[in-house]
Amino acid sequence: MGLGRRLYRGEIDVDFVGRWKLWYSLSGFLLIVSLAGLLINGLNLGVEFKGGSVFSFKASQTSSVVQVRESFLQEGVHQPIVQTAGDRWRVTTESLDTGAVTKVQNAISKDFGVAVKDVDIQSIGATWGGEVSQKAWMGLGVFMLAIILYLSMAFEPKMALAAIVALIHDLVITAGVYAWSGFEVTPATLLGFLTILGYSLYDAVVVFDMIKEVTAKLGTTSKQTYSMAANNALNHTLIRSLNTSLVAILPVAAILFIGTTLLGAGTLKDLSLALFVGMIVGTYSSLCVATPLLVTLKEREPKYQAIARRLSSTGTKAVKGGKKAATAKG
Repeated sequence: MGLGRRLYRGEIDVDFVGRWKLWYSLSGFLLIVSLAGLLINGLNLGVEFKGGSVFSFKASQTSSVVQVRESFLQEGVHQPIVQTAGDRWRVTTESLDTGAVTKVQNAISKDFGVAVKDVDIQSIGATWGGEVSQKAWMGLGVFMLAIILYLSMAFEPKMALAAIVALIHDLVITAGVYAWSGFEVTPATLLGFLTILGYSLYDAVVVFDMIKEVTAKLGTTSKQTYSMAANNALNHTLIRSLNTSLVAILPVAAILFIGTTLLGAGTLKDLSLALFVGMIVGTYSSLCVATPLLVTLKEREPKYQAIARRLSSTGTKAVKGGKKAATAKG
């Protein structure tokens, strides 16, 4: 309680910028693990992207995922993906011809006591799935371009670069979680990806806006470096970022852990996993990736190098503390 009270009152000054080596190492490790998962396992693309057949039928109270999967395997289906959607089974398979579909329908009717006419079938061609994938990539590209243009005009190109790096960082790590977990990537997953990119961008914009306000006061006689000013600005927005993240993550966690396990809302896990992982990683990246990277870029500018050299040569102690930084005059 003491820590929470001090954090809420802004009495804690966390040196995010000064620990940039720790954050870069942690992010590097997570990115390597994520890329390894994407290379080794790849993404488990849903039928909407790669094409295939989807069988849907009412679930029996005595049937299980293992039994449903075994029934399909016995009919020659390779790697069926079995999910529950309310009181129904949803099984995704590779593309099957008419004879194979009929064979599977009859097996479902026999094994689970379902009338053949009550087994719903949906077939999606690989061509249509390829078009969906292409449009998804185009949408992501347009989204990234819009972000770059907005941040470059609202702030500056270096802030735009830092935000884009953080967004790519969030996207790769979230995709890596999907690769290692084997969760199916569906159109709902892509919506989740775009949502977390927007969330991460919002968090970065809030932090960058405060940094822009504080660092604008830095001048030739300033008693703090750019890194100090940026870190103090980050601490000013810390409680806001944590509160926003906590409020957003709790309902998503409820959908992911309660809805998909206790209520059997299997179709929601594609979206909720992306949101849950992305929000956590997005909060981390806005604090520990975007800002340290921005400071690394800005500290190379002659103006801020001159301030750092002057303070170092004169032995002047840099102003530290969020409240002082907010009122310090350049």
